[in-house]
Amino acid sequence: MPLPTAPAEHVERALCVLAHPDDVDFGSAGTVAQWTAAGTQVSYCLVTDGDAGGFDETPRDQMPVLRRAEQTAAAAAVGVTDLHWLGYPDGRLEPTLGLRRDISRVIRQVRPQRVLTSSPERFYERIGASHPDHMTAGESTLRAVYPDARNPFAHPELLADEGLEAWTVSEVWLGGGPHPNHVVDVTDVVERKWAALMSHVTQVSHLPEGQLQEFVGGWMRQTAKDHGLPEGRFAEAFQVVHTG
Repeated sequence: MPLPTAPAEHVERALCVLAHPDDVDFGSAGTVAQWTAAGTQVSYCLVTDGDAGGFDETPRDQMPVLRRAEQTAAAAAVGVTDLHWLGYPDGRLEPTLGLRRDISRVIRQVRPQRVLTSSPERFYERIGASHPDHMTAGESTLRAVYPDARNPFAHPELLADEGLEAWTVSEVWLGGGPHPNHVVDVTDVVERKWAALMSHVTQVSHLPEGQLQEFVGGWMRQTAKDHGLPEGRFAEAFQVVHTG
């Protein structure tokens, strides 16, 4: 049987696995807002606490606490209340077996039909999307989706010690990559995206008023234009991969 050529119209559960607090909001908060409004239960898995981020003299030992609180508030702005934190060091992610296991654990806990993550491919036209942590989180998540989470013999301690049965994810949405094949018009929920982004005070409070919306909105409007949407629309784009 051939694989689908379009994403499912609706899923019961979705999991977003991203490297840092705010990654999901810059790239996908509008899409997530649409999913939750349609009744999909969305969970977040944040691989790091974003402890290497920020633009002021906030002590480094305070940053993880602040950024967890900011991401929790941002998630609530788009209808998400289930957050999982892996606690890896910001800026030093590597695609280890331990990271694959930890993401597989969350997949088996949440049991999502859809997983959203960062593209593991470098995007040379917009290099900022290809932070090494983003690429590592995306590659590790893909390895967790296939084959780890679905294979009962992978990371056997997840089943033997924690009772987590194998789970197959049907589709993966990759953001920030060079090969998008699906666009989501988020114009009707863009204010919720702005609210989510503005929750990340440690990351955006240094910007003049309106600059964040102008900057992010500019490439969202360009994304919409590139994918044939009408003038002035806001869009988020993804590469949707069906896992078979």
